[in-house]
Amino acid sequence: MTLKIHDTATRTLRDFTPLEPGKVGIYLCGATVQAPPHVGHIRSGIAFDVVRRWLTASGYTVTFIRNITDIDDKIIHNAGHEDVDYWVVASRNERAFTDAYNALGCLPPTHEPRATGHIPEMIELMQEIIDRNHGYAQDGDVYFDIRSDPTYGSLSGQKVDDMLAAEDAAATKKRDPRDFAMWKGAKPGEPLWNTPWGPGRPGWHIECSAMARKYLGKTFDIHGGGIDLIFPHHENEIAQSKAAGDGFAQYWMHNAWVTTAGEKMSKSLGNSLLVSEVLKRIPALHLRYYLAGSHYRSMLEYSDSAVQEAGQGFTRISGFIDRAMEALDLEVVHADLTTLNPKFVEEMNNDFGVPNAIAVIHEVVREGNTELTNGDLTAVKNKVISVVSMLDVLGMNPLDPLWTAEAGNNQGIIGELVQVAINQRKDARERKDYAAADAIRADLERIGIALEDTKDGVRWSVRPNNDTPH
Repeated sequence: MTLKIHDTATRTLRDFTPLEPGKVGIYLCGATVQAPPHVGHIRSGIAFDVVRRWLTASGYTVTFIRNITDIDDKIIHNAGHEDVDYWVVASRNERAFTDAYNALGCLPPTHEPRATGHIPEMIELMQEIIDRNHGYAQDGDVYFDIRSDPTYGSLSGQKVDDMLAAEDAAATKKRDPRDFAMWKGAKPGEPLWNTPWGPGRPGWHIECSAMARKYLGKTFDIHGGGIDLIFPHHENEIAQSKAAGDGFAQYWMHNAWVTTAGEKMSKSLGNSLLVSEVLKRIPALHLRYYLAGSHYRSMLEYSDSAVQEAGQGFTRISGFIDRAMEALDLEVVHADLTTLNPKFVEEMNNDFGVPNAIAVIHEVVREGNTELTNGDLTAVKNKVISVVSMLDVLGMNPLDPLWTAEAGNNQGIIGELVQVAINQRKDARERKDYAAADAIRADLERIGIALEDTKDGVRWSVRPNNDTPH
């Protein structure tokens, strides 16, 4: 089956053909590290982690570049507010992003370049653009001349004359108020680097054009990022790189926002949505399942209750794996790509259709539960290997050491809390308050904790809601 990708540039579903057979180069616009990540920031990382994993499962060798913007206006502003150097803010928040990516199962990028480490490449690229009459220097600033590019606006579907100017042309000495800065001349108290046009710092857009070229070449396969980057960031990247003669990205992919109460998630909504805070309330694997479970191009409304509901769905899957392994007396199940369900493959090849792919997993789980009930262990083994393999491709294999370690930590906390309830039930029974004892048992069952009274004492187990084998 041919992989099809929705290409933002053409607004069509295109057959994917890499530039070099068997290899794929991906550039993902990563974090601007002015603050720690909230849930909205991390969706892009998870969406393109799934893209990368599926391409790898499909037999490609993937070079995955995810940059770090470690210098910009907000970083400088926040550093000034704290009275520290800009790199203190940048490095602290870079670590926070790395922790979030790791906690949510994102594979490390092939390379994660920082903007400030690539000033020479930016200078070289800007000189090429100026030499080709697409850019100009003015009093220490370097601008891109958008009127020199007749295709400018094609990615976002806009006409130049309809665009609003970000600044007054006379105040900034631009030729056109819509021209954008590739390099910003030094201002008092700001970090600076020397260039042929004077000291200053890079503009936002030039860094990605320069780093994509360095690590993936002048032409590469896929460029990704959030839909909010289409304009002006990605539009300006295209203009710069093509003005220098580069082919740049052949496919453009953009993930939609995460919203809360219908509004784009932003830092102003509060620290409760920081990934580090959410993971105190929500298991990381459930959060990944929720964020990856909607199609990457669909808006996603976040709430803890929505994630918890999704988590119950995932528990139905993991519960089948646990019961199957117990019935088969298996300590481990290894992923095997040859066992992927053909419907799953078809959905993933249709623009990475994770929601429908997950529906296939649930269908296989239902079949596996029926086979467990019927005692058909050969069929059960085939089903559990297939389920584990499909989850592994999505980065959600609950048998992966990353998730088993987290589950082990959570299990200890859950066990202590359940034991408190068991002790309270025991005390109620001893004082012959059977109504209270029954209420405690019912409350535990309501949240998926099943109790079994045995001659050796009370045993408990986790049972997902509505997950009776059928």
